[in-house]
Amino acid sequence: MSAMRILLLALISYCGFATAAAPVVVKDPAKTGLDGERLARIPERMKSFVDRGTMAGVVTLVARHGSIAALDSVGFTDLETKQSLQTDAIFQLHSMTKPVVAIAALMLSEEGRLAINDPVEKYLPEFRGMWVIDKQDESSRTLRRPSRPITIRDLMTHTSGLPLNPPAGIGELHGALHKTLNEAVLVISQQPLAFDPGTKWMYSNTGTAALGRVIEVVSGISFETFLETRIFKPLGMNDTHIYPPKEKFGRMPTAYILKDGKLLKYTSDPLGEGAMKFRVGAKYPLPEGGLYSTASDLFILYQLMLNRGEYKGVRILSPASVDSMTRVHTGDMKASGPGIGAGLGWTVVRDTAAAPLSIGTYGHGGRYGTYCFIDPVKDMIGIFLIHREGGSEERNAFVAMALASALD
Repeated sequence: MSAMRILLLALISYCGFATAAAPVVVKDPAKTGLDGERLARIPERMKSFVDRGTMAGVVTLVARHGSIAALDSVGFTDLETKQSLQTDAIFQLHSMTKPVVAIAALMLSEEGRLAINDPVEKYLPEFRGMWVIDKQDESSRTLRRPSRPITIRDLMTHTSGLPLNPPAGIGELHGALHKTLNEAVLVISQQPLAFDPGTKWMYSNTGTAALGRVIEVVSGISFETFLETRIFKPLGMNDTHIYPPKEKFGRMPTAYILKDGKLLKYTSDPLGEGAMKFRVGAKYPLPEGGLYSTASDLFILYQLMLNRGEYKGVRILSPASVDSMTRVHTGDMKASGPGIGAGLGWTVVRDTAAAPLSIGTYGHGGRYGTYCFIDPVKDMIGIFLIHREGGSEERNAFVAMALASALD
């Protein structure tokens, strides 16, 4: 089937959807099972961090039982201009992109076009004949063949053995975005694995890049076109982009980094305040961390997950796929933190070491401090959006206060 035909089928499928309505904030938080007075303390606490000078501004959202109970913005979009931050600000999500890539892969699985236990080399032949590091020291490295090929599941659970970031030679990829996804993944496929697939957990940006390329090959359209036509447009996520339009640049807050307790404009990061902030001229769609979005758009996606694949009459995933994505696939492997395991694209709370989050809560964070949690036990969503690398005190305070607002 030609790429053009596949794209036309995707567009026809999209036109068959009734685009989901934009979410609104309820007037009485108690109707959502949340304490309004406790919710009101969240922006007050966030303002104390702004006043202290550890963050410029933040947008927070708390929802329960399908409705947004609180949507607040505190602080500034830029410290120099003192322009107030608005709740519709568009943030770089960085690694919060990864669950969306996994959703796209599960959609293709539901269509019978891939299976999560398939070897990656079935779709990307460049991954055939890989090597794994057997021994290495400062002067030498011994390689051997891995015990089995990398699978799609390995890519989604960070158990592939692929390295964290692209290798030297295209190591500037995350700054220059100068290679296509095909070109970048071709280089990634030639790197030796750190361990046998499925035997350990190790966070891997390159694994998600490879998953993005699989989506391109299987769907016949570009990675970013698939996300836009199959997920964002049908759901009405109109402010979610890989390559944001120029007219929305002004809604993106300044990026900062926290060093020695002080905020500095993040000019040293090309994705922060450097040449690639707005992705002008970029070739690489950055599946491992390229999305921009708003709190309201993210609520739509996360509520779809709580609804087991459907939002306002638009079904993106089956309940079975959502259940599979949000359970632990890594057993007792040490994952991203205490009490945390890996689902398919999500981090999942597996025991009480991750308190105060309920067991079964899933979510993800991003490099610039963004974070979400989705709690099926409480039927609750929390979204925390900032543009600042370094520190987590503010995020932790938000999570604790949001969960404490639940009336039952």
